[in-house]
Amino acid sequence: MKRLTVLLALLWVLAPSLATAGSEKDYVIGDGDGLNISVWGAPELSSEVTVRPDGKITLPAAGDVTATGYTPEQLSEKLAEKLEGFVKKPIVTVSVTGITNNKVYVFGGGASSGAFDLPRRTTLLKFLASLDGIENADLQRAYIMRDGSKLDIDFYDLYVNGELEKDVALQAEDLIYIPGNELMKIYVMGAVEKPQYIFYREGIRVLDAILECGGFTKFAKENKVLIQREVNGELAQLKVNAKDLMNEGDLSQNLELQRGDFIIVQEGLF
Repeated sequence: MKRLTVLLALLWVLAPSLATAGSEKDYVIGDGDGLNISVWGAPELSSEVTVRPDGKITLPAAGDVTATGYTPEQLSEKLAEKLEGFVKKPIVTVSVTGITNNKVYVFGGGASSGAFDLPRRTTLLKFLASLDGIENADLQRAYIMRDGSKLDIDFYDLYVNGELEKDVALQAEDLIYIPGNELMKIYVMGAVEKPQYIFYREGIRVLDAILECGGFTKFAKENKVLIQREVNGELAQLKVNAKDLMNEGDLSQNLELQRGDFIIVQEGLF
């Protein structure tokens, strides 16, 4: 029982370092990263270095060694092999002291664009929440490119609908395309109080759009509302009798809208 207690106490003490080691294994060293190289029992071979643009570091005795593309554990093993001719059974430890390789890239114009450092592990949801201008994005057309492949992730369901199971961990060199919402506009024109465009959202219907524009004017022909929509490259017109919708509750007239629709409320004197 006493031995078990001592073992549990030892694991409790080592847990933080074990967690750190486990997470460090996953990190891949890149150009510009700062490294601390420690050779046990041979301080003259230990040093702090920065990975050069060619992906290499220079160490006493070992010379030029490629570091980019290796995890700290892999690089430790590689350096130990290099130093076997100088140190008996060398024990080499590699620690990352400065991270410059952990970047993701945002483009598309729907949010703040550029290269972003990820100093720690993070997920797509947390990253989106930190971006400026994300409210102007068309999240239904956004995507992540990773290693030349597009990931099947619905940004809209994740960020707007709160479907957290669709969240993913970001990785270095991810390309995140977030387009603007220009294609999400729905234009409401004619006999409404405030002719304007509104932004498409999932499930929006014709009456929603008209009410968001202040409703009908006194000259509106509520039984003559048109929706103009591009279908297979051709312009189609859908007729809506909003009078029947509002006075008789004919919900079949409350058509669901699509991005890019034009709503035209006709007017007349009588």
